[in-house]
Amino acid sequence: MTRITVKPLTEAAFAPFGDVLEVRGPPDRLINQGLCGRFHDRARLDFGDGRAGLSLFDAEPRRLPYRLEMMERHPDGSQAFVPMTMAAFLVIVAPDAGGVPGSPQAFLTAPGQAINLHRGTWHGVLTPLSTPGLFAVLDRIGPGDNLEEHWFDTPYTVTA
Repeated sequence: MTRITVKPLTEAAFAPFGDVLEVRGPPDRLINQGLCGRFHDRARLDFGDGRAGLSLFDAEPRRLPYRLEMMERHPDGSQAFVPMTMAAFLVIVAPDAGGVPGSPQAFLTAPGQAINLHRGTWHGVLTPLSTPGLFAVLDRIGPGDNLEEHWFDTPYTVTA
């Protein structure tokens, strides 16, 4: 079994797969009578011929080491995961290698970070590491099958 070591989620390391959503540095502008910092337009949302949908996911927590057996992707739209708590979560992504996932990479978010996966990005399932695993998910709602899965012949082990 091949091991994948988790690394911190950074904007530069995650850029090939999507956007890191976080409040860092000064806001783009102040709104609401100067009492709210707006960090403007932080994700490249893409819904193709569909529309944006906002769903709530309640995922059971997992543990490290984590057994990665399957990855999925959504060819028709992006998918953003916004935790509704300040808990970190595991993000696993892979480049496309001829229609299947290439070498997976694992990231651990910092509390308060969210992600937006670009359209067609191979990724692991939602993987909170503590309870509650409550997330707001913004993704494509529309016609067609927007899910592809790939099961590995040999699973990976994701470690801290």
